[in-house]
Amino acid sequence: MLNTTNPNNYEYTTKHLEIYILGGIKLNHLEALRVTLGINKVKSETKLRHNVDLYNDNQVEKLVRKVAERIEIGTSVVRNTLQELTNELEQYRLSQLDIDENEIPIKELSSTEEKNTIKFLKSTDLLTKTNELIEQSGVIGEETNRLLMYLIFTSRKSYNPLHCISLGTSGSGKTHLQSKVAELIPDHEKVEITVLSENAFYYFNRTELRNKLILIEDLDGAESVLYPLRELQSKRRITKTVVHKDRKGTTKTIHLTVEGPVSVAGCTTQESIYEDNSNRSFLLYIDESKEQDQKIMYYQRLISAGKVNIDEELKAKNMLQNVQMLLQPVKIINPYAEFLELPQSVFKPRRTNTHYLQFIEAITFYKQYQREKQYDQNTGEEYIETTTQDIEEANEIIKDVLLHKSDTITGAARNHLEKLKTYLKENNQTTFTNAEIRKQLHLKESTLRGYHKQLQEEGYIKRMRHKKTKSYCFEITDMKEYDWLKSSIDNALKSCILQIQLATPQPTRKSPSCESKSKKVS
Repeated sequence: MLNTTNPNNYEYTTKHLEIYILGGIKLNHLEALRVTLGINKVKSETKLRHNVDLYNDNQVEKLVRKVAERIEIGTSVVRNTLQELTNELEQYRLSQLDIDENEIPIKELSSTEEKNTIKFLKSTDLLTKTNELIEQSGVIGEETNRLLMYLIFTSRKSYNPLHCISLGTSGSGKTHLQSKVAELIPDHEKVEITVLSENAFYYFNRTELRNKLILIEDLDGAESVLYPLRELQSKRRITKTVVHKDRKGTTKTIHLTVEGPVSVAGCTTQESIYEDNSNRSFLLYIDESKEQDQKIMYYQRLISAGKVNIDEELKAKNMLQNVQMLLQPVKIINPYAEFLELPQSVFKPRRTNTHYLQFIEAITFYKQYQREKQYDQNTGEEYIETTTQDIEEANEIIKDVLLHKSDTITGAARNHLEKLKTYLKENNQTTFTNAEIRKQLHLKESTLRGYHKQLQEEGYIKRMRHKKTKSYCFEITDMKEYDWLKSSIDNALKSCILQIQLATPQPTRKSPSCESKSKKVS
């Protein structure tokens, strides 16, 4: 009987012999079975140690004679024992090759879990209840970002996955937010990356990444793979041609193909460096306000005091993971898409428009258990439709994203400018100096200089001489420009809803009894 409990010293014991396989066996090079054996009679201290390839008949026959002579036992006994050992080792090696060490077990829902999850997915105010569960799972604050990120992660199972990049200063909690929301996704449906080599993406199995969530802790650590990642986002597949020698030694070219679609999420402090990736993603700016600081520190104190209900957090996390298990790919049709126009202030409107429409589809996808199945009359393809409520909810969640897409300065510079405005209003000032702001807002000189350079170039502040002191200072050119921008985006989104209401007849609301008879997505 072969005992492989100790990976460095297998044991094989028979009626007559005790054999030890020192160092175990190699799982590669299946054409050979080279081992180092220690052989002795049962209850005997005389042991023979020998290195042999058990697939080499000449070597085995020499070992048989040597063992029989050294420990005084019949050659037939040794020969039969080695043949049995070879069969056992061969079967063990093949069984180990079938086991993928990186394979993550897939959780199966019980009938009770499935029933409760479907009930949750059919509940009214689903997005509100989802956001509450995200908070209960331990994600503090970031009310809009956390829900938006969860919906983006969910979109990996749809036909049009979305992507996001979390932006913020060092230590602001961007990586923490991403990792906490990612905990709500089942382990077998995500790939977490810290550092990746340039060609690593091409060596995944062809469909290994399909409908997976790819999490990059820091984009700076994955700079070499950003190009194939962008191609995987845009084209949903990447291909690399490499040179390969076959068994005959003939050189051939083979194609390594990895297929998507995938949803990609990453974190960085450097918004401008990753512009190409940012164009394909939703940009989530981390809340760095004092109020958010207070929420996080209060939660940290509760944990230290032992007053956080860990069981409730796990319960919320499990429910949201179960939701992910039940959602299935389904085609989405938005009958109101032609009425949805972006605000004119949005930069790169073509790509942003695609993101906007896909996010609405992501909400419809998430609410699939509340939609009736419909079928294309020509092709018979199954689909569900977007409602005006989906669009209204998407507009509310995505408003800040469109606001940042419409801004001419980076998110960090915008946050600084708004803090400047607040400081000047509170102190009833119109001008300020670098030294004053550096002291009052606790900023490094290099950071402040970078912000003010960008704000000057874009015309948000101007350098001037103080009327009384004649020294140089700065002045904000328009204190209300951001309010106007917010208003224009808000009005544009409301205008879309109004156009839909005017152009389409409003369906009468079904009674609860009728709704229960409707055919739902299962």
